[in-house]
Amino acid sequence: DMQSIFGKNGSETPEPVKAQVKGSIPSWLQGTLLRNGPGLFSVGSSEYNHWFDGMSLIHSFTFSEGEVTYRSKFLKSDTYKRNIKADRIIVTEFGTMVYPDPCKNIFARAFTHLCNIIPDFTDNNLINIIRYGQDYYASSEINYINQIDPVTLETVGRINYRNHIALNLATAHPHYDSEGNTYNMGTAIMGFGWPKYVIFKVPADASDKEHKRPALRKVQQVCSIPFRSTLFPSYFHSFGMTENYIIFVEQPLKLDIVKLATAYFRGVNWGSCLKFDKDDITLFHVINRNTGKKVSTRFYADALVVFHHINAYETATCTTMFYIQNMKQETDSFIDSNKKFSPPVCQRFVLPLSIHKESPRGTNLVTLTDTTAQAVVQEDGSVYCQPDALFEGLELPGINYNFNAKKYRYFYGSRVKWSPHSNKIAKIDIVTREHIEWQQENCYPSEPVFVASPGAVEEDDGVILSSIISPDPNISPFMLVLNAKNFEEIARASIPASVHMDLHGHFISAAI
Repeated sequence: DMQSIFGKNGSETPEPVKAQVKGSIPSWLQGTLLRNGPGLFSVGSSEYNHWFDGMSLIHSFTFSEGEVTYRSKFLKSDTYKRNIKADRIIVTEFGTMVYPDPCKNIFARAFTHLCNIIPDFTDNNLINIIRYGQDYYASSEINYINQIDPVTLETVGRINYRNHIALNLATAHPHYDSEGNTYNMGTAIMGFGWPKYVIFKVPADASDKEHKRPALRKVQQVCSIPFRSTLFPSYFHSFGMTENYIIFVEQPLKLDIVKLATAYFRGVNWGSCLKFDKDDITLFHVINRNTGKKVSTRFYADALVVFHHINAYETATCTTMFYIQNMKQETDSFIDSNKKFSPPVCQRFVLPLSIHKESPRGTNLVTLTDTTAQAVVQEDGSVYCQPDALFEGLELPGINYNFNAKKYRYFYGSRVKWSPHSNKIAKIDIVTREHIEWQQENCYPSEPVFVASPGAVEEDDGVILSSIISPDPNISPFMLVLNAKNFEEIARASIPASVHMDLHGHFISAAI
C-alpha cells in the first residue's frame, strides 16, 4: 500500500492548523519539532528518478499547553524557484541529470555545457535541520545551506560554506556540545589545495541577527585529514564525537572525482559516481577535538558502509534501493529484487587509545565486559577492530541527546529489513540486548525523536515523537507521542492536512 504515496507530490500547509488530540500530551512538552524531507517529485511533465532528489518540504509540529499545531512550506531555494519558473526540472540532483532545453539557442546551450565542467551543486537542502549559533538551516550534503525562520518556515536566504571555509561538501549531521557549539565535517575536493577532510566548529555565540550576519562568519577549523586516495575520497554521512575526540570513519564507499567531473558529459548522474570497494579496509581516525591532533595509532576494520552514527563515548579502560522506480514496486517484488542488499546492522566498535609500542601482538585489547567487540594489535602496530553487532534491521537511529558523547544505554530508530518503508519504530536496550516496538497496521512512522522530561535523571525519562502517515484515506496523518520507557501511547494528534514522509529533524525547546 505504501507504494501509492511514495514519489507522490506533497503540498504546503502555509498557515498553522490545529490538530485533534486524543489522549493527553504532557504539559511540560513545549516547543517545535522541525522536520525536513523530499516533498515534490515532479514539475510540469518532468519527474525525478530518485527519492533523494525531491524538492525539500519543511514541516513544523508545535507543542503548547497540551495542543499541537502543524504547518509546512516548500523550501524556497534557488533550485525550487528556477524549476517552478521553468515549469520543469532544470537543476541536476543526486539521481537525476538534467540537460539544456533543446529550444535554447546554440550559444545558451554551449554556455550551459561549459558550466558543467565542474559541477555547481543544487541548493535543494532536503535532508536535515542544522543549528549554527541560534540560526537554523535546511541542509544536505553540499556546499549550500538555506536559512529558515523556525516559526514561519519562510526561507531567509542561502549561505555558501565556501564563502567562509574551504569546502565543496559538508554533512547534514553535525554535533552539538553542552555549551551550544556546533561541530561538523566537510570535504575539500577542488580548488582548495590538496584534497582533504575538514572538521570545523561554529561557536554558540556566532549569531548576529541585529546586523543579519551569518553564524558561519565565526567558523573555526579544528583540523584537516588528507585523503587516503587523492581521486577517491570516502563518502561520509555523519561522524562520531566524544567528550575529547572526533571519530571519522573513512570507509570504502568512495566518490570517484574524475567520474564526478565528467558525469554531465557522459550522461550519468552524481549518484553513480559512488563506488564500494569491497576489497578495501575501513579506517578510524581519532582526533583530539581540543588540540586538533590525530591519535597516531592506525585503527582499521573490514570493508563496511556506514551512514548514521548512534553515539560515541570514552570509558575507562546504500542508496540504490531509493530510486523511485524501486520504491514503487510491490513489497514482495521489492524484497525479491533487493535480497542482495544487507539490512542495516547497528554495530559497536571499541578503539583502545592506550596503545603503546610494547602492547602484545595478536592479543585482544578490549577488556570491557559489556561488549564482544575486539581490537587486536598487529605486527606493524596497527589495530584490527571487529565489531559487536547490537541489532539488525534498524535505521535513522537516535538517542537522548543529553547523553551524546557519554555512556548510554538506549537508542531508538525505524525498523527496516528488505524494504525502505519503515512500518515500526523500536527502542533497543544495549545492556539487556532486548527491544520493544510500536506499530499500527498500514501506518508508516518517521524517524523517532526523543525529548527528555524536565529535570530527568533516568536516560529514558521522556517521550518519543514520530509523525505517522498512511495510504489509508480513513487514517489521518498524526503526531504520535509515546512514553519512552515502555513505548505505550500517551497521545496522538490527528492533523487535518496532508503530511509527507520526511527524513530528519530538530526539536527546539520553547525554553531556548
